Amino acid sequence: MSARRGATPRDWERASKSVAEAYFPHQLTPLGGGREPRLTLRTLDLGPVLIGYVGWGADVEIACDYPSAYEVNLPLTGHLESRGRHGAVTSVSGQATIFRADTPSLISHWDATCTVLGVKFDRDWLDREAERVLGAEPVRVAGVLPDQLRLEDGAARDWQHLIKGLSSQVRDHFFFGEQPVVRQQLAGAVAAGFLLSSCPDLGRGPVVRPRAIARVVDAVRDDPARAWTAAEMAAVAGTTVRRLQEGFREWVGCTPMQHLVGVRLQRARADLEAHPGVSVSEVAARWGFSSASRFAAAFRQRYGCLPSQAR
Repeated sequence: MSARRGATPRDWERASKSVAEAYFPHQLTPLGGGREPRLTLRTLDLGPVLIGYVGWGADVEIACDYPSAYEVNLPLTGHLESRGRHGAVTSVSGQATIFRADTPSLISHWDATCTVLGVKFDRDWLDREAERVLGAEPVRVAGVLPDQLRLEDGAARDWQHLIKGLSSQVRDHFFFGEQPVVRQQLAGAVAAGFLLSSCPDLGRGPVVRPRAIARVVDAVRDDPARAWTAAEMAAVAGTTVRRLQEGFREWVGCTPMQHLVGVRLQRARADLEAHPGVSVSEVAARWGFSSASRFAAAFRQRYGCLPSQAR
């Protein structure tokens, strides 16, 4: 986190930490003179789905890779600028910006007047819901999610109404807060509405399932510390290295090796946080990094800090 002239670092650190604990770790940079934040943060926890109001009260830039979760931000006021796969994306009221799980993203300008309804989906849970709701493979859904969802009509408008209705429980005591069955059903309704509105083509007719890509994704998640090569991944998929790379870029948004490094970094970060007595070199070796220095460089590029600082 960096602060500019006029900001109080302690206040910015407190605001950043509060949002990180509720949503995601991130790198926060105040913009436009860096006035002190006036944080708005209220959440409704439905288990695999988290809904909340978030506003910084100041112009900020946020870098995040959304580890293990999808994020959808619906501005209620102001605007949200970010970089998508196909260029700049600006969302205002009536639109939503979608951020993919485990994908480095940059919100280049969250303006001081912008308050969003943020919807966080656990990645693995939403992938299972996608298969149940749409009959779609997880990597297929991740590949076709748009950068932005318009909420003016149809299923998207209905989903927005559902989110706004549930968000009223953020201010009031959640009447069914102690009823797991109700929370589970509400989470399922939020996921189904999002999937049907953001991936309409997957809900119609037979779906082409990229099972070869899914086999590699599952194999890497099961054993990320293995000394994987591109050829070994291609063998798991039953295809060539070139075709595997093309398939990963289309359905996952990165190369197979980039996906492997991302999974390793997630596991390594969890180790560092859970076991502060273990050395950085041990963690690097445990998760398949060839050297502690390469691990530190990759970690810093992804998380904005050194492994030793992640403790």
